[in-house]
Amino acid sequence: MPDIAIVGAGFIGLASAAALMRDGHRVTLFDPSGVGQGASFGNAGTFAHYACIPVNNPSVFRDLPRFLLSNDSPFRLRWRYLPQLAPWLARFLMSSLPRRYEASAGALAALLGRAQDGYAPLLANEELGRFVRPRECLYLYSNAASFDAARPALDLRRKHGVAFDLLAGDDIRALEPSLAPIFERGVLFSDSWHFSNPLGFLETLYEQLAAQGLKLERATVSAVQPYADGASVTADGSERRFSHVVIATGARSAQFARQCGDTVPLDTERGYHVRYPGAQQLISRPVGWAERGFYMTPMSDGIRVAGTVELGGFSDTRNRSLIDLLTFSSKRALPALGTPDNDWLGFRPTLPDGVPVLGRSRASERVIYAFGHQHLGLTLAGVSGRIVADLIARRAPPLDLAPYAATRF
Repeated sequence: MPDIAIVGAGFIGLASAAALMRDGHRVTLFDPSGVGQGASFGNAGTFAHYACIPVNNPSVFRDLPRFLLSNDSPFRLRWRYLPQLAPWLARFLMSSLPRRYEASAGALAALLGRAQDGYAPLLANEELGRFVRPRECLYLYSNAASFDAARPALDLRRKHGVAFDLLAGDDIRALEPSLAPIFERGVLFSDSWHFSNPLGFLETLYEQLAAQGLKLERATVSAVQPYADGASVTADGSERRFSHVVIATGARSAQFARQCGDTVPLDTERGYHVRYPGAQQLISRPVGWAERGFYMTPMSDGIRVAGTVELGGFSDTRNRSLIDLLTFSSKRALPALGTPDNDWLGFRPTLPDGVPVLGRSRASERVIYAFGHQHLGLTLAGVSGRIVADLIARRAPPLDLAPYAATRF
């Protein structure tokens, strides 16, 4: 069977490797940081099959001034980055118009509806399945006005087949008694789950695949070159030829798409988390606070509080005000929390319409794209890996890929 290269060793890259190796291919991963060290390391750990509402939605026209000016806003913009961001931001606002927003929601819902099936081959493995915690996600609103503003999005979720229950304050406290009594309404999303340790899941998956022949090269890829009969990867100055190359390197994928004939308006969301060690017994499920834009997820080593959005490129300088906001807000929601012992900054890929890129490159069918999953890389890893394998095997993928094509831009 042919040799295949995957650029990126996060959730999408590892799930693609697993699907390709089930088909009998030889696979080499390229990632200078190793397995799961990018955005896959610090996510909220939630299987969010309900998350078909893109960030680009009509409410941004109402809420953007407040988001930019409020001290408790979960959204920030680094103003010196604005000249570089301006073209992306214009596309984002255009994508927030009702017709385009509804098209994005439909495209996300079509993928999310197949997300559990995509994970099925992975979670059938007992060693991988032990990382799954099958508890529904609870999403909370601290006042009735916020909940009422969210009703159109909830209606759209229901239209796309998302099942959920609406909860009053007493229902919330019965489910999670350690929460502060400040939440008036809640939404409990059926059949959702989370990982107890996302990195542990990826490391275990990698170890199993490595035992079957998967190779990992901790090398920096600088170029991808398509050819008539394959494609090459240039890593640490050395060019290597493969039958196919898969681009699954998240927020750093745009340069490789350009090399393969596609200009994709990919930018970066800087996301944060803090960890409270040993506090995981305080809640039994992922809990999100809608107005503050974060999740609290019980994991094997404590509670991870993950969220916020900062548009500002790849600078590694952390915004302490966002870390402080996560800390303050989480302790407001869950008063028994102590002191976080670490914080983290990662770079999520973000596209103006909130929909990932999945499909073949313009220059060659031998280069496959699987990037731009924004907040849904963990959730969509299984189905994305299946699509990658289907394209390389020339099988019909499980859905029409036109809404996810790089050429849509």
